[in-house]
Amino acid sequence: MRIARFAAGDEVGFGLVQTDSDSGEEFVARLSGHPLLGDIKPTGERAKLSDIRLLSPVLPTKVVCVGKNYADHVAEMRDITGESTDEPVVFLKPSTAVTGPHDPIFHPEISERVDYEGELAIVIARPCREVPRDRVKDVILGYTVANDVTARDLQKKDKQWTRAKGFDSFCPIGPWITTGMSIEEAQDLAITTTVDGQIRQEGRTSQFIHDIPDIIAHVSSFMTLLPGDMVLTGTPAGVGPVEVGQEVSVTVERLGTISNRVVARD
Repeated sequence: MRIARFAAGDEVGFGLVQTDSDSGEEFVARLSGHPLLGDIKPTGERAKLSDIRLLSPVLPTKVVCVGKNYADHVAEMRDITGESTDEPVVFLKPSTAVTGPHDPIFHPEISERVDYEGELAIVIARPCREVPRDRVKDVILGYTVANDVTARDLQKKDKQWTRAKGFDSFCPIGPWITTGMSIEEAQDLAITTTVDGQIRQEGRTSQFIHDIPDIIAHVSSFMTLLPGDMVLTGTPAGVGPVEVGQEVSVTVERLGTISNRVVARD
């Protein structure tokens, strides 16, 4: 299933993104209830995808991110972030960084370089901690697309990543949550990032240094994950800057595309 959160007029709700068998047009079949509470039901209403605004598919309590998870990205960032490690490198983005799949990214005035980082994101299904590797599949609701936007100059200046990663709008996610995908499938997906249509990043999740079971087992060993929390899995090589006026798009195979224009904050 593809579960979207959307706005139509003054209403916000959830729906299943489906394709009309006759016209081939995509639409959203409205749901009652909340997918994280397990009480969703079809209402019988539907709306064209073009007539609604897609929102971030979840509102997480926290966004947990893994850095240094592709060897080629470790190599290109060694002067800023150092070498790879035996365990996943974990940092947090605040929930206020989360924005929708087509919302603007605000370029902060104090940063001279804002970078894109296309990533696969995991959506947590239920409260969990100390999850063993063989139970990780039981705590995953599905997967979505993310952009771990980073003020690179501030990351280098601060020697830690909170400010550089934490600005409002620095975590676009979407366009929806794809469920029913196995961990094995999620670990062999293509990731592509473009800026104004030009390819800047190309990688595959099969290149992970730390796989999905390792990531979830490690993170849950020291913090409780809650329903709707996001776990970003790292970015491949090719990160670089975006300027005000440019549009950055991240595509993950089988999951969809998010496209966000960089704008100056008024």
